[in-house]
Amino acid sequence: MTAYLAVIDMQRVFGEPSSPWATPGYAAIVPAVQALVAAFGDAVTFTRFVAPAQPQGAWAEYYAQWPFALQPPDAALWDLTSGLAGPTVDATTFGKWEVLTDRVGDATLVLCGVSTDCCVLSTALAAADAGVRVQVVADACAGVDEASHRKTLDVLALYGPLVEVVSSEDVL
Repeated sequence: MTAYLAVIDMQRVFGEPSSPWATPGYAAIVPAVQALVAAFGDAVTFTRFVAPAQPQGAWAEYYAQWPFALQPPDAALWDLTSGLAGPTVDATTFGKWEVLTDRVGDATLVLCGVSTDCCVLSTALAAADAGVRVQVVADACAGVDEASHRKTLDVLALYGPLVEVVSSEDVL
């Protein structure tokens, strides 16, 4: 079985405690994410959530609520967390499957990153709908809070066998 790792949105905007979008538990998952990245070698892509130049539809209302985030893709808040680097793709959507599909091919898609209950969930379900086997690495993901993280993992497990919730130890 071949596998491909997607590191979802491990960015300063989600990792820095002073950010309005800070994800509790972010710092705790960095070592597991780093271990996965090292193990997967060239079969890794980092994703970045970035704001669109002109939000359309419901995104306009979303960014009206979060105006601090209307910054260009090269703004520091969108940078990957220090110590994480590799091939990167950007998306203006929660789900990242569309920017990953050509990279993953028929491999199992292994997901880690933030947030479990938003971008990881959206990516996992879109990939599963496309017929891709997905593994979500529970201890290498963090949610908006621990309860939401756990609930999302429970929901993802319901999508088996298309989606499997695993540990970094299982993957490594």
